[in-house]
Amino acid sequence: MTTAPERPLSTPTRDEIFDAHRGGKLATGLTASLRDQRDLAIAYSPGVAEVSRAIAADAAVARTHTWADRLVAVVSDGTAVLGLGDIGPRAALPVMEGKSALFKTFAELDSIPLVLDTTDVDEIVETLVRLRPSFGAVNLEDVAAPRCFELERRLVEALDCPVMHDDQHGTAIVLLAALRGACVVTDRDLGSLRVVVSGAGAAGVACARILLAAGVRDIVLLDSRGVVDAARGGEKAALAAITNPRGITGGIAEAMAGADVFVGLSGALLDESLLAAMSPGGMVFALSNPDPEVHPDVAARYASIVATGRSDFPNQINNVLAFPGVFRGALDAGARRITEAMKLAAADAIHAVARDELAADRIVPSPFDPRVATAVATAVAAAAERG
Repeated sequence: MTTAPERPLSTPTRDEIFDAHRGGKLATGLTASLRDQRDLAIAYSPGVAEVSRAIAADAAVARTHTWADRLVAVVSDGTAVLGLGDIGPRAALPVMEGKSALFKTFAELDSIPLVLDTTDVDEIVETLVRLRPSFGAVNLEDVAAPRCFELERRLVEALDCPVMHDDQHGTAIVLLAALRGACVVTDRDLGSLRVVVSGAGAAGVACARILLAAGVRDIVLLDSRGVVDAARGGEKAALAAITNPRGITGGIAEAMAGADVFVGLSGALLDESLLAAMSPGGMVFALSNPDPEVHPDVAARYASIVATGRSDFPNQINNVLAFPGVFRGALDAGARRITEAMKLAAADAIHAVARDELAADRIVPSPFDPRVATAVATAVAAAAERG
């Protein structure tokens, strides 16, 4: 099965963009008919009281007779929105509406954007705990590091439903799928790669962890101070303990010498001379948006595989390949958690969809390939059921 042809990409005008967003991008729809008085008596009073009584007697009835069990709350405090930074909850709302639109389009899941006018972790956790009867899962979005790590951990502990910070784990899942595809195209072994991850924020840390879980043994992680090495204390000590097996010190130049893969998640520009220092036939994943760490045309002079986060170049590392299916699979399975095994299964499923059509300019499927969300959901649900 091949993907339906996509419309040629042209840069949208400012007027087109504002017209598309006028009034927001979401509206509620009805699943129950309201044509006459009888319909009203069924959908609302007095009929609805029967369902409310049943839920009061057995809370499990809410799973089948309300929308909450299939509703994803898309939650943000607006502190790390796209490449715009800390722009606040109101400015973040159009992005969260867009995320909800993607859930509906790609996974047939209803979702509701919730932007919170607080950055206090305790307050956010308390708010979502109190709202828990209204939704079935939480997609955290655009929450700044390092608070995002604590917030996700606290919510996973406090809520009895799937919680995932997509900026971390969605990016990591798609990166792993893409790297698997790149390895097939270049006839490389995933476990033998020397990988440099530039950026130790939310996405960088999650990418490093999922690559380690998938069998990559040599990862050098960099932050604004340089290589995260054994001399680091605090939060970075745990990362230093599981990365940098060759004990590299210094900065990006030292890390890039002989590297097979560069993963850019920091926005810091990558000098062309550093690409020349990589091993022959390297792979460049310059994922910062809207401006990648190095222009794809420049990277292609040195690398056999080039990927970005942009839609106007081949090999887009787009989270929409992952999160709709991940949440759909978790909810289908009635999972209370999204586990590492479920994330690895999602990456494998994305890779499997593209496997028969892999090429240097196609290491992951198109975001519009209708097979992707279903394959991911099926794999995630199976992983959840295996426990």
